[in-house]
Amino acid sequence: MTLADLIAIKPYDWHSIGTALLCGTIIGLERQLRGKPVGIRTSTLITLGTYMFVVSGQIVSVGMADPSRVIGQIITGIGFLGAGVMLARDGIVVGVTSAATIWALAGLGVCIGLGEQATAVKLSLVIVAVLSGVDLLEDYSQNFTRGIYRRYQKWRGKAVKDSVFKKEA
Repeated sequence: MTLADLIAIKPYDWHSIGTALLCGTIIGLERQLRGKPVGIRTSTLITLGTYMFVVSGQIVSVGMADPSRVIGQIITGIGFLGAGVMLARDGIVVGVTSAATIWALAGLGVCIGLGEQATAVKLSLVIVAVLSGVDLLEDYSQNFTRGIYRRYQKWRGKAVKDSVFKKEA
């Protein structure tokens, strides 16, 4: 047995595994630095696991089996994982961006599994640009809506007080 035989991981390849680890780390680092639930470890495992499922699906497809069904099932399964990250606190849903990031990570794993490693790395950078760049826009746009939100809260509080007094009378 040669060294090449020992490190061979057919049907997978080390270049694709390295790409999955890189893409997961790029996005996971951004999330971890912001203190979000989907950090480096989770992001890397989602990307790597999705890659492995896509390649495995291509290998086991014999005859009439359709490897694209594996991708469909990944999308469904990742949706459940993302749903587990979302929470409702005081009537506000949090974690939606983390859930969307999980879906994007799975998309990267699919991309890598289909042999598009360079595209996956480029898309990872686009995802990080969206995650960090949109924060600036959101901060700016919140300044626009703060006045409206305050007026809504005052109106809502007044409406609640008025309805309470009407019920007691």
